[in-house]
Amino acid sequence: MRADFKVVIDACVLANFGVCDLLLRLAETPRLFLPRWSSELLAETKRAQIESLNWDAEIAERFQSALETAFPEAMVSGFNHLIDRCENDPKDRHVLACAIQSQAEVIVTFNLKDFPKSALEPWLIDAQHPQDYLLILYSIDPIIVLHKLEMIARKRDCALEDHLIELGRFLPSFSQKVLGDISGTS
Repeated sequence: MRADFKVVIDACVLANFGVCDLLLRLAETPRLFLPRWSSELLAETKRAQIESLNWDAEIAERFQSALETAFPEAMVSGFNHLIDRCENDPKDRHVLACAIQSQAEVIVTFNLKDFPKSALEPWLIDAQHPQDYLLILYSIDPIIVLHKLEMIARKRDCALEDHLIELGRFLPSFSQKVLGDISGTS
């Protein structure tokens, strides 16, 4: 499957390695969406990783480099002229401007309160929590999503169920849905 649906991934999601890992694997071949971000979002991600999550600066830098290498087409620029026209939370106007510039229809963020519908509707953009977006992707192609989850679990040397339980800290509805489906109790 090849999907050309553009999605801006907010820094709060990029900084959450477990959630980001799954999302970006779903953006690899066979991709379910096209990720988009900006240099501002990557800088914000790096700051969060170092200052809030206590990542070593070198690891955060390697993460940035890996993102840029794996998804060179994801970088969006040239949207500064749109920032003043955005009416969402001032600190996240650059995120909405990035979505407008890239013609994305969705912003995936944990900070839904910073993206009220009234600010997004004029641009035909929606903000979705990562678990809601992952539930949509799972409903579109559960086989690909399960395959990517199994790849991650193998890489982490843990059972798929254990990985889903760990993801449940951030994505409880998604985790419960997939766990229910694989155990046959959904």
